[in-house]
Amino acid sequence: MISQTQFQNEVDGIIRNAIREDVGDGDHSSLACIPETATGKAKLLVKDTGIIAGVEFAQQVFKYVDEHLDVEVLIEDGTRVKYGDIVFYVSGSSQSILKAERLVLNAMQRMSAIATKTNEFVTLLEGTGTKVLDTRKTTPGIRALEKWAVKIGGGENHRFALYDMIMLKDNHIDFAGGITKAIQKTKNYLQETKKDLKIIVEARNLLEIEEILETSGVYRILIDNFNYEDTRKAVEMIGETCLTESSGGINEQTIRKYAECGVDYISSGALTHSVHNMDLSLKAV
Repeated sequence: MISQTQFQNEVDGIIRNAIREDVGDGDHSSLACIPETATGKAKLLVKDTGIIAGVEFAQQVFKYVDEHLDVEVLIEDGTRVKYGDIVFYVSGSSQSILKAERLVLNAMQRMSAIATKTNEFVTLLEGTGTKVLDTRKTTPGIRALEKWAVKIGGGENHRFALYDMIMLKDNHIDFAGGITKAIQKTKNYLQETKKDLKIIVEARNLLEIEEILETSGVYRILIDNFNYEDTRKAVEMIGETCLTESSGGINEQTIRKYAECGVDYISSGALTHSVHNMDLSLKAV
């Protein structure tokens, strides 16, 4: 997994690029009608229900836009909110507040939706010992925010990108000439490059599970698109050899049943690619 420093660098880059994209050579709407010396105060108002996420990110955005803006946080990330709740107040330069407004809202609305969805999955798995993972099915350019939101919602992050973990999926296996060849070539590559990366291998059926188990050094087996019965068989076959992960179209109706098959993790792209933004607004006080 990537370090906290690498992660923060990603977040910093998102803020820089988003402000560049949105502001360009100036927020001319504000510049045209609001004096440079004008000050004001605004509140982040919840118009929905769910888990709030992105409060810390918003603080970073306000600081980037204007280090003199003051943010009074009333509700922290990861808290369940309802219609009418006020998450924070921001005060200072009116022009600065307006410059940051859209980035803060866009990010928090999406992050809160993802945190809420994740929390629903986590709640469904209570008592099973199975953990929820995200995937790389994220919005290009803002992956760090979406994975951050998954953590806020109580889930765990899968690999961040292609560079921090090896994941041999069906196409890698087919292009490499089979599971055994793919794993052996990968182990050779890691030895030659002196990289310390964990290896996850996808299995499409029980025969592939058997073949993976014949080779040591696999960190986790991805039990992909299996039915419940075969998932239970796969978990029994794997035992304590390595960790297990179920994936493939798992939703609110099926996630508990897959967890009860005994897998360590369940990964779901739906956490990040199929959510509806939480309704939030930033209103002048």
